[in-house]
Amino acid sequence: MSPDDIKALKKEASTRKRLASDIASEIHDLVEDRYWTEFNDLPALAAEAIAACEAWQTAQTAYEQAAASETV
Repeated sequence: MSPDDIKALKKEASTRKRLASDIASEIHDLVEDRYWTEFNDLPALAAEAIAACEAWQTAQTAYEQAAASETV
């Protein structure tokens, strides 16, 4: 795998992490500011957060494996 490919995998993992953090921020804001009126939105946001974290984990693993194989 080329250094550019590894760089692209790292960027993808970083993007996925940011997206997961954005959803976590939405959950935080809902709980802190609108909990009593919008608590029904929590299950959908939680499902989004789980999916985003799983996507990050997959991307991060791909990056780590590619980076490790490059150093061997």
